[in-house]
Amino acid sequence: MQIDIIRRRHQWAVLLLWAACCTAVRADDVTADFTEDYVVEHDVMVPMRDGVRLATDIYRPARDDQPLDKPLPIILSRLPYNKDGARSMGAYYATHGYVFVAQDTRGRYKSEGVWRMLSDDGRDGVDCAAWIGRQPWCDGKIGMIGTSYFGGTQHAMALAGAPELKTVIPVDAMSNMGRQSLRNAGAFELRFWNWIMLNAGRGSRAARDPGTAAVLEEMADQRLAYLEHFPLRRGQTPLRLSPEYEDWLVSAMEHGVNDEFWGAVNVADSPENYKDIPVYLVSGWYDSWGGNNTANFMALSKTIKGPVYMIMGPWIHGRQASYAHGQVNFGKQAAITDQWGWRRKWYDRWLKGIDNSVGKADPFKSPVRIFVMGTGDGSKDEKGRLRHGGYWRNEHEWPLARTRYSDYYLQPDGGLSTSPPQTDEATTQYQFDPENPVPTIGGNVSSGNDILVQGAWNQKGGPHLWNFQEPIPISARNDVLVFQSEPLEEDLEVTGEIEVRLFASSSAVDTDFTAKLIDVYPPSDDWPGGFDLNIGDGIVRARFRESLEKEVLMEPGEVYEFTIRLYPTSNVFKKGHRIRVDISSSNFPRFDVNPNTGEPLNRHRRTEVATQTIYHDAAHPSRIILPVIPASSQE
Repeated sequence: MQIDIIRRRHQWAVLLLWAACCTAVRADDVTADFTEDYVVEHDVMVPMRDGVRLATDIYRPARDDQPLDKPLPIILSRLPYNKDGARSMGAYYATHGYVFVAQDTRGRYKSEGVWRMLSDDGRDGVDCAAWIGRQPWCDGKIGMIGTSYFGGTQHAMALAGAPELKTVIPVDAMSNMGRQSLRNAGAFELRFWNWIMLNAGRGSRAARDPGTAAVLEEMADQRLAYLEHFPLRRGQTPLRLSPEYEDWLVSAMEHGVNDEFWGAVNVADSPENYKDIPVYLVSGWYDSWGGNNTANFMALSKTIKGPVYMIMGPWIHGRQASYAHGQVNFGKQAAITDQWGWRRKWYDRWLKGIDNSVGKADPFKSPVRIFVMGTGDGSKDEKGRLRHGGYWRNEHEWPLARTRYSDYYLQPDGGLSTSPPQTDEATTQYQFDPENPVPTIGGNVSSGNDILVQGAWNQKGGPHLWNFQEPIPISARNDVLVFQSEPLEEDLEVTGEIEVRLFASSSAVDTDFTAKLIDVYPPSDDWPGGFDLNIGDGIVRARFRESLEKEVLMEPGEVYEFTIRLYPTSNVFKKGHRIRVDISSSNFPRFDVNPNTGEPLNRHRRTEVATQTIYHDAAHPSRIILPVIPASSQE
């Protein structure tokens, strides 16, 4: 174990006292402004119930006017991305009246044991909290912090009911993995294939051997090539050198049913197991966990006393401090720049009992705070981005009680209208070739790298896309059906959960159907070709059309009604814009591509071209259901 004293005002007597066992580091080296001192204990090995020890760093205040073991509330972060990276966060909270604890999760970096995707983090979180609670520097109260995977460790610990846990702030947090995240209505989100390809050689047990780490790094560097060679089979790639990662990924790609396999952080389906504590849920309209964030709010706000708060911005994954994402500028007001400070107010309220702005002022004035996108002027900013704009608004519930759910029907001529189709028979057909899938252009993805672009983009190819570099609109593809409204006569706010009800048949026994909602900007001086802005998307795998709990193949040619859940949003479609819905059968590499053969998931050897038929007549009113907020009640 190593102990560091971080001093802004050097107190040589104290430094000499620790000289034999510590390394002095200047606070100026920390990426924040601090006015006090703190001590860091590195690599404390905390035992779990099964004897596995988890590497833990402890940041404590080291002021002359208080002892090191003075009991204080704890801010805990349990993460798989190397606890050493939590230095800035630890320094901030240790200099603002907290003890900060960062722990490598099981099997990651310096921790012992075998990694399994969040499966052990409930039990390990309980054991970690119990150990912390026995330390003289803990006052018995723990709050958790973290984004993405280590937002998920917060949910895991809350579901496990750790007695010491008093509040959580899960940001863009992993949860409900079998519903709309790792598997999305039966389809597999390839961002997690990407996560495994990257992390199997970073911080894993296998990566502790330099030669093995080099092979796994080479595999990660060749991810684009591997994307063309699905399905992934055990033992057939270098991933076999990191067996727990290969086993989880192959099992996940084979397991479509939403059951206990995905149960580690299933908040939406089991909110009754969640500890009754204050919860602040944070995500964005373009984040991969946005739909889970609103689902968790709806479930928890009905089940626990909390209080349960939620904020949804125009953000991509983990980028709450930014105001431009993809090709779009939402305005500087969209960013939350004081990332640690606003959280500290929440912790001060629930861990220290301080009567502060929580419940009184933004961003805590009301249980729900949303960013309403789309009120910008649509011009081009200095970096060539669309000024889509928007503003913050406080609400009291989700979905909004004043919502008017409005059906917009797919018309036989490619229109989109509130009038139901009147024709007796109307269909549109296209062919879906799994060997030529529709490319992903932005959207709700958590990790871009060189595989996916995140956030808001004009739906047009270009050099930013490895699999669609031609500068042509995606609507030009024959396998993308476009349905769009006439130019709007007045502004229309859409805020809430969105579904597409699609009547369709296929020549295949299994296939996918996708839907995308687009805000179509008209041509302007800055955008002579207009701008087709993606708002949200979704998918359904046909074998899961009846339920996520069982697989039922189709009868070729039989008409079924499919429900496609898009991600939630809040967007103003301005006067003169069009509302557009794109229907297709693939969105790659956001989702794995259905081979159309009906073979077991991730075990196919063949692909088939499927003829897809979309129905939009009086008997089969395919439609998108938009949550419209009346103009008179938007403020």
